[in-house]
Amino acid sequence: MAQKFGGKYSPDGKSTPGGAGLAQAPVDDRLVDAAGARANVLFVPGLVLAFTSLGSGPTVLIAGLAGAAVLTLAAWLLREGLRAQAAYDARTIARRPALPRKMLASVLTGIGIAIAAWSNDAGVVGSVLYGVAAGALHVAAFGIDPLKDKRMEGVDQFQQDRVARVVDEAEAYLGAMREHIAALGDRKLDLRVAGFQAAARKLIRTVEEDPRDLTEARRFLGVYLMGARDASVKFADLYKRSRDEAARGDYEQLLTDLEQNFAARTGRMLEDGRADMDIEIKVLRDRLRREGIKPEQ
Repeated sequence: MAQKFGGKYSPDGKSTPGGAGLAQAPVDDRLVDAAGARANVLFVPGLVLAFTSLGSGPTVLIAGLAGAAVLTLAAWLLREGLRAQAAYDARTIARRPALPRKMLASVLTGIGIAIAAWSNDAGVVGSVLYGVAAGALHVAAFGIDPLKDKRMEGVDQFQQDRVARVVDEAEAYLGAMREHIAALGDRKLDLRVAGFQAAARKLIRTVEEDPRDLTEARRFLGVYLMGARDASVKFADLYKRSRDEAARGDYEQLLTDLEQNFAARTGRMLEDGRADMDIEIKVLRDRLRREGIKPEQ
């Protein structure tokens, strides 16, 4: 597990027992932007096209600005599509994105490049060819959106749809928490929230792996996470204005209590799953013995 430096001379100013100088920090891989620089750099062509069109005639100016707007919209759709696919890939059960953002981005990129080529006297045929080539290269570079739901074998569709809805709602609550606390610019609070979110996502993954646990976990993934989000919003608004350390302590204690409860619920669900597996193994061994087969211990 990744660790961060701590100790007497660390920014936290706290020493660790035994002089180890290291303290574990929660790591949340979702904090890494799935879009990255390769998607953000596609905002540049729209800006370049807009600026280069300013010194031209009115027709070229309007065409250039329209092409820039289309290219900027395509870059934004691509960024959101990459993030949606990353969330889809990270889940065991997931519904396909309702809007195929990456494919729309490819189409808009082709249209934007075609407009840019036409405004630079490439002709109608040449502009179309440039647009088709740009769209094809966009698909080759970034792929297409997931086109089908991700499901588990042996679990009925209704139950999997219920899990997917609850997980989407839970992830929305966690995302809102992260955004409001990140706006404070306090790294310690960011790490504290990430620690709670890691515990919450462990419960989410447990439910995804065995949808039968949804009934027990639904209160945690719905009511409790909604309460945690609301508390985060109120705390962020208050702390931004007053920097009230008492309020900060109460908020951190709330996160600690919630994290412990989520971890305990996850542990009980895993123990129940192990107990069910032990029972199934025992039943299977008894059946094999009745058939005259002695299974190895």
